[in-house]
Amino acid sequence: MTFKSTPKIELHTHLEGCAPPAFIKQQAHEKRLDISGIFNADGGYAFRDFDHFLKIYETACTVLQSPEDFYRLTSAVLAETASHGVIYMETFVSPDFCGGGDLAAWKDYVAAMETAATEAEAKFGITLKGIVTGIRHFGPEACKPAAKCAVETFGGFITGYGMAGGELVGRPRDYSYSFDMAREAGMPLTCHAGEWGGADMVKDTIRDLDVVRIGHGIGAISDPDLVSEIAEKGIVLEVCPGSNVVLNAVKGWGAHPIAKLRDAGVKVTVSTDDPPFFHTTMTAEYDMLHRTFGWDDADFKALNETALAAAFCDEETRARVAKRLEPAQ
Repeated sequence: MTFKSTPKIELHTHLEGCAPPAFIKQQAHEKRLDISGIFNADGGYAFRDFDHFLKIYETACTVLQSPEDFYRLTSAVLAETASHGVIYMETFVSPDFCGGGDLAAWKDYVAAMETAATEAEAKFGITLKGIVTGIRHFGPEACKPAAKCAVETFGGFITGYGMAGGELVGRPRDYSYSFDMAREAGMPLTCHAGEWGGADMVKDTIRDLDVVRIGHGIGAISDPDLVSEIAEKGIVLEVCPGSNVVLNAVKGWGAHPIAKLRDAGVKVTVSTDDPPFFHTTMTAEYDMLHRTFGWDDADFKALNETALAAAFCDEETRARVAKRLEPAQ
């Protein structure tokens, strides 16, 4: 049984992390850059653990140097993602990798990504929205210009603000300035937490950054009171099971807490995070959820309804995507 043709909504991806290795190799070839050390013998990305993954990721980003590069990247990613039934996708994009935090340059990059997204929607029927992210391990000060870029381009393609990167750098409250800036502009907020930092990091993120979604969030499972709080507040977890398994954040699919969290009333969604890095697709995620937990079409329908309700898009887009989720008559 395969779920490849099942319409899917995906809320947690990183645009650069979705780049196929062949795409990055081609970019490096065109720019005469030697980044061969980031690939294994089979041509895939090679990394040992999460910290090494961040280094490999950032090295891959060095070949993405212009708005045109991000236009091509967005086009390639959307073609691949749409082939797995994804009809709506949100992706994290960082001004640090798009003009180094310079607002004027960032606007050019956003325009290029938006153009590619518009073309892909017409061609493949997939809608893309961008969530601006500060990079946590770059430090609180570096997140401030990222938040300014987010605020200045909020609306249309850019729909939210969040934070990604090394979760164990600092505490959530250290980054409150950038989140306050985005919140005051009316931007919905998300933040990676609970992939590595445990329940306390999730708890502090909810309290100090006042987010409506949490990236990953699986560490919450060790604190029943926190799980109840997340469920009661309706905070949505952007869960990426395949990513968690490959990075050893959990000890295999059978040990993943997504089903327990869902059974406890937590709103969970499913995404691929950085699919080529973790050898996954949305089809593979659905297949493994079916095989591991017995989830079926009804479960995936409910999963998509949760994701659509939690999406950081305008209501016109939400209504348009909802129609695509309806079964063909």
